[in-house]
Amino acid sequence: MIKSRFQKYVALFALLVLGVDALDTFIAAVYEHAVILPNRTETPVSKEDALLLMNRNIDVLEKAVKLAAKQGAHIIVTPEDGIYGWVFTRETIYPYLEDIPDPKVNWIPCRDPHRFGHSPVQERLSCLAKHNSIYIVANTGDKKPCNASDPQCPADGHYQYNTNVVFDSDGKLVARYHKYNLFAPEIQFDFPKDSEFVTFETPFGKFGIFTCFDIFSHDPAVAVVDDFKVDSVVYPTAWYNTLPLLSAAPFHSAWARAMRVNLLAANTHNTSMHMTGSGIYAPEAVKVYYYDMETESGQLMLSELKSRPCREPDYPEAVDWSAYARNIKPSPHEQSDFPGMIYFDEFTFTELKENTGNYTVCQKDLCCHLTYKMSGKRTDEVYAVGAFDGLHTVEGQYYLQICTLLKCQTTDLKTCGEPVGSAFTKFEDFSLSGTFGTSYIFPQIVLSGSQLASERHYEVSRDGRLKSRSGARLPVLVLALYGRVFEKDPPRLGQGPKKLQ
Repeated sequence: MIKSRFQKYVALFALLVLGVDALDTFIAAVYEHAVILPNRTETPVSKEDALLLMNRNIDVLEKAVKLAAKQGAHIIVTPEDGIYGWVFTRETIYPYLEDIPDPKVNWIPCRDPHRFGHSPVQERLSCLAKHNSIYIVANTGDKKPCNASDPQCPADGHYQYNTNVVFDSDGKLVARYHKYNLFAPEIQFDFPKDSEFVTFETPFGKFGIFTCFDIFSHDPAVAVVDDFKVDSVVYPTAWYNTLPLLSAAPFHSAWARAMRVNLLAANTHNTSMHMTGSGIYAPEAVKVYYYDMETESGQLMLSELKSRPCREPDYPEAVDWSAYARNIKPSPHEQSDFPGMIYFDEFTFTELKENTGNYTVCQKDLCCHLTYKMSGKRTDEVYAVGAFDGLHTVEGQYYLQICTLLKCQTTDLKTCGEPVGSAFTKFEDFSLSGTFGTSYIFPQIVLSGSQLASERHYEVSRDGRLKSRSGARLPVLVLALYGRVFEKDPPRLGQGPKKLQ
């Protein structure tokens, strides 16, 4: 009886302590890093030279960490490939790798740096976190030995993984994530045998973690939100913008809105490779983002977020993405559909010929509906509404359903779907919807200059419409409802590209 009563007191005390320590809000930081790249990656370098380069990058990251901590940040996210760069082979990446243990070992590298061999990168990141009392999320490389008894063991006798690590404010390793969906050029790394669903608890909510191309997949990106009920996601990425539909900030902010979680997205900064676009995104709003193709410097961003957004009164309601569209009857006016390509996918398009109107365009099972009003129909700009329902097969294979309104590159309809950066046509009103066969729809609106529209100018209605709401005249580049039909994906997403003919 005494023991039972004591256990109850202990449990009650633990709950009280948790309640005292728990924070309703926290300060998030992300750093877009202009990575210092190796002089060469085609031939191996010594471990000493590899560490020299990595320390140069960590020197830059250290300044960002210290500045973020001084401004009250609780956690900072740094980019994928942010410590050593990219375009390696298996052999040339090896000097940059360390053995990263399972966080269950309860390890603070800053206190015991040699417990798992030579680990100078982990030691330095751990000390940065500890000395600045901040959680640090970084991307680096893990190596794991294997032997002939493992039929999948590579010929060189070890696995190599693209790896995220998280150190808490005491410098303890609390999370390790091996990227599951490698992008086509990542020949230096191995695919993990199984998808990892990695989460970690903090006083300011439960976090999930994955990397770059993972965001297109169900495992782990959707599963870690739907099945593990995280409040926030930390997301290192090395994302090169592919207009019109796959620019970093629009897609990442749309993902946060659709999945209804906080997303802390840190991109690398390299304008020659069109890499920019980092941000802190809440379910209900873009908190802060950065997009700059003009300079070569990095950028630190901070914003306050709600620790548990699902408990807040402004938490977005679930959307029935086809509720409105399936009750729409196509307008009787004639239209001339035509094909157009967006990132190797053949869309069905229809040109907007008047300054106001409504159109329906269909492909397979998907019909997209648009109503709109322009402030004036310009003769030097052409817009089209398009639909795509099919399997994307280049640089990964994944099934898409997409409705989009976009500006064509020129007045030649053959350029509809080609990248374009500016627009002068202003839209006073718009509503885009579709007969989607999936609930995973990522709504985005991109304005001239690849800028994000403010939430005060548009909304996502519960019946599945992306629509204007302020009457403001917006220079629209792209409206999109970007749908992922996970059940139609091939067995494993991310196994490399189909060769172009």
